[in-house]
Amino acid sequence: MPIRKYRSVLEMPGVKARKPLDPENLRIVCELTELAYALHPWRFEPGVRKFRSIEEAHRHRDSGRAGARKS
Repeated sequence: MPIRKYRSVLEMPGVKARKPLDPENLRIVCELTELAYALHPWRFEPGVRKFRSIEEAHRHRDSGRAGARKS
């Protein structure tokens, strides 16, 4: 397969449109999900958390989001 060089992204050919409800679309999505998980696995702490107030729950949720952004 020959290698082609482009000076700009605008020169590159576009992606083919996919048919809606095509079973092949599901296979592609599953493969992309597996790739995403392989690149950055999801980490969920096991168990159920109970909070004394909604503010405490929001603080816990926000601290988890901040930790996820750092990694």
